[in-house]
Amino acid sequence: FGIASDENFVITTTNRKEITEDNFSELVQDGVTLYLLQSVDQMLPLATKERIDFLPHYDTLVKSGMYEYYASEGQNPLPFALAELIDNSLSATSRNTGIRSIQIKLLFDDSQGKPAVAVIDNGSGMTSKQLNNWAVYRLSKFTRQGDFESDHSGYVRPLPVPRSLNSDISYFGVGGKQAVFFVGQSARMISKPAASQDVHELVLSKEDF
Repeated sequence: FGIASDENFVITTTNRKEITEDNFSELVQDGVTLYLLQSVDQMLPLATKERIDFLPHYDTLVKSGMYEYYASEGQNPLPFALAELIDNSLSATSRNTGIRSIQIKLLFDDSQGKPAVAVIDNGSGMTSKQLNNWAVYRLSKFTRQGDFESDHSGYVRPLPVPRSLNSDISYFGVGGKQAVFFVGQSARMISKPAASQDVHELVLSKEDF
């Protein structure tokens, strides 16, 4: 790797967790992406990519929303799908100490690519591991097992109030994925954790699948 004998280096996960003798077996698994850095907080010189494996088949992810929303006979399903997307932002901003900002933008300019729905918030942000786990089907936001890192870390179930005021909609961790592929053909999530300099981007695309 071109490291001099007197030069220091660290090996970390994409969440900047340093690999040590004590946590090696926990953090280093088959297929995991690791960084070789001069220091844990070193600026990355270029973008990195990490593969996400899906089980069950990706059709379960892409097509489940069609059944979920078309099954709501006599109702317009689009608002329910949008509510699921907004739910992520409600949860992400629930612990904000300052202004709580959630924007919904409908983009129809072909010069920017295909039409899109954008939901933007100033929440706590997600790590690469949290983005990865958001993509995995049927991982509830309340699940805490093994190396699982929830995309709603620190989430506390609120006291009973109108659901429009809290984030208790997607209890089973399914709604967001179903909503994305009911509204469109791909999803791009861009997030910067509050305590990190890294910006993480997750792309799920029916075309790529």
